Amino acid sequence: MSPISAIQTINHPIFKQHKISVQIKRDDQIDKVISGNKWRKLKYNLRHAKAIGADGIITFGGCFSNHIHACALACKQQQLSAIGIIRGEQSNHNNYTLSWAQHWGMQLSFVDRKTYRFRNDLDYLQRLQKQYPNYLIVPEGGSNSLALTGMAEVIDELNHQCEFDTIMSPVGSGGTLAGLILGDKAQHEILGISVLKQQNYLEQHVNELLPEHAKSYQNWQIMNQFHRGGYAKFTPDDAQRIHSFAQHVGVGFEPVYSGKMILALLDLMQAGYFSEHQRIVLLHTGGLQGLAGMFDRGLLAKQDWPELPIAPIKQQSSS
Repeated sequence: MSPISAIQTINHPIFKQHKISVQIKRDDQIDKVISGNKWRKLKYNLRHAKAIGADGIITFGGCFSNHIHACALACKQQQLSAIGIIRGEQSNHNNYTLSWAQHWGMQLSFVDRKTYRFRNDLDYLQRLQKQYPNYLIVPEGGSNSLALTGMAEVIDELNHQCEFDTIMSPVGSGGTLAGLILGDKAQHEILGISVLKQQNYLEQHVNELLPEHAKSYQNWQIMNQFHRGGYAKFTPDDAQRIHSFAQHVGVGFEPVYSGKMILALLDLMQAGYFSEHQRIVLLHTGGLQGLAGMFDRGLLAKQDWPELPIAPIKQQSSS
């Protein structure tokens, strides 16, 4: 039976000030490692791979990818091989994310940025499929039609857990938002917070992912003004605001995905976007493992942020 993540009410002075109620869907607690939207997007992809008798999964991601990290362990658990096409330098192979991916059996293939841009190109994918004929190719972030089925289950769960008007989620590759739209069937307002600079690419991609009957839904939008400078970019002030909020409500966030959603929520409240007594649900998409790379690069101070889901490989081996 699939785990159902908890719904948790969170309190903050700004919520009381604007007379708004906020709850958070704790998908970060689904699994210690394969958490959040990664678990949901992989669920039916892995089930499909097993059903067709595939030897394993080929997928894509950067050197600090939450998807790569989660996919490696999920494939190991399902006794599937895993190949990660990694954007970046091979010198990163020993970082927290990729060390664990290799520990769980994922084979890494490093490519330059130019090559990585072809990750959605049909000719490139056909060549890759010929090279690995018995592998299922899963796109970056796991975002495909199978992922939508898993993400749509969030709405089914929420409809049994609480009453709400708006659901908010960070948006990276578009699959999470598309799944929410599909599952919601235009019942609630859906706000996607883009975590990267983009010019309607995500809107277009979400529409491409949606089946025909769901393309007519008009209850969603992607807000592009809260990316904080671009993907994985944030200022010290952004980090401090996220950290302070997390401490106040007792829930851990990171500044690449869920943290940008939090900053967007606070900024929208201050701007008067939400009406009084609006009931908001935040979808916590996990990704706390990404903090390790920021610690290593000195972007965040480790003592100020939540503990990592699992200790680094080196710490594990020395214990």
